[in-house]
Formats: sequence, C-alpha cells, structure tokens
Amino acid sequence: MIINILGGGPEHLLPDLHDYNEENVIWAGTDRGVFHLLNRGITPKIAFGDFDSVSPEEFTLIENTVAEMKRYKPEKNETDMELALNWALAQNPEAIRLFGATGGRMDHMLANVQLLYPPLQTNHPADIYLIDRFNTVFLAGPGVHKLKKKKSETYISFVPLTQHVSNLTLEGFKYPLKNRHISLGSTLCISNELINDYGTFSFSEGILIVIRSRDE
Repeated sequence: MIINILGGGPEHLLPDLHDYNEENVIWAGTDRGVFHLLNRGITPKIAFGDFDSVSPEEFTLIENTVAEMKRYKPEKNETDMELALNWALAQNPEAIRLFGATGGRMDHMLANVQLLYPPLQTNHPADIYLIDRFNTVFLAGPGVHKLKKKKSETYISFVPLTQHVSNLTLEGFKYPLKNRHISLGSTLCISNELINDYGTFSFSEGILIVIRSRDE
C-alpha cells in the first residue's frame, strides 16, 4: 500500500497526479489540496485541515464527497500536513508521497522537508518522498544506498541535515567522493549526476537530504 498526500501548495508545481494513481494507492488531502484532488477526478479517502483556504461552496463540495473528514481549528500545534503524515504513518504503508508541499511560502516548504526527519529517527519502514514537477526529495541515514539513473531527474544533490556527515562516498557519479567529511552549510555535493545506470552513496554518520531534480 502506498499513501499519497496532497497539500495546498501552488498548483503549477504539481506533477500529473494520475501518474501516481496506482491500484494500491490511497489518497489523502489537506485543506485546499482536497479541492485540487477533486478537480482532478481523484476522491481522497480522508481530508485534514481547518479549510480556511477554500470558499464555502468548495468546502460544501468537499464535505459532501469525502467520506472521512478531520476538521481542526486554525489555532493548533501541528500543520495540516503533519496531521496527515502522522495518520499515514499509522497505516503502516510501504511508501508515502507528499505533493503540494513545496513552493509558495518558504516556512511551509522547510517545515515539510523537516517532517521527513522524525520517521527516519524512529526507523519507520515506510519510504517517504516529497515530490513536485521538478524535484523528488527524501532523507537518508547511515549505510549504503543505491540510486537508479532517471532521464527525468538529471541532477542529484546531497545536503547535510545534521551538523556533520561522515565518510561520504559516491560511486557511479560524475563527481565521485571517497570517505569525505561534509559539514552543514557545505555546497560540495550540489548538482551531481549519475554516469552509470546505477550509482551508490554511503556514509557512516549523520543525515542527508537527497534531492533528485531537473531544470524547468
């Protein structure tokens, strides 16, 4: 089972959601993202939010269409995306994909990237990805990780999330590394590329933000 969550980020940054609408997928929406889903002919299983970004007419449509509604007051301790992600994690899916979580407000985007961190710390088995038209983002912990070359995502960047990342090794890349220490704030690993069908990255300590991207 895969759970897709659509947030209320700018529509122009959304990929074609039907490409991710496989048979084993469950959809959830947050706030205006629920309306975006319905506009695309996708009915989510569950909706989260205070719905302050939709009109009364749009909310009526949402309320009459979505089977399960989780409505909250605007004054709450979690964002709508965090509430939806916590629900998704409790379903024990094999993967979770977050859409509509980038662009627009920078505070929301940074918060959504950081939402990927707690599940990694608790060793939750689900792979969690943040996806828009130009980027796929995920976090990686220590170990050896394999990446497949994709024509749609030319560039691969590695950004430290922790103060230090130790012994980073990149193999199968245009710019390889061997046991390199990377500190928070370093741009050494921006815009690398795979030269083989597959490549690996490995490190012994820290957390990396991995960004697969393409130009607009």
